[in-house]
Amino acid sequence: MSKSNSNQPVVPTAREALDKFKMEAAQQVGVNLKQGYNGDLTSREAGSVGGQMVKKMRTVRTANYTRKDRTAVGHEIKVRYIAGIMV
Repeated sequence: MSKSNSNQPVVPTAREALDKFKMEAAQQVGVNLKQGYNGDLTSREAGSVGGQMVKKMRTVRTANYTRKDRTAVGHEIKVRYIAGIMV
């Protein structure tokens, strides 16, 4: 079983876009973020940047349920709806 580091982007070339997105989020919440290491930030400041990023990300909602099949008596069908919401 291989472990995956969830701190890495799925698409490696997306790193630059993610960094730009992080800088924009930091600017929106008034945090002075600089390129590279930002270990001098408080937990509150770092959390507010991450929270702002999550607010702006596209959320996906999934609903799964079983309903009666309309064509065969006594049968059921599994239904799955996926909706993307852009905030």
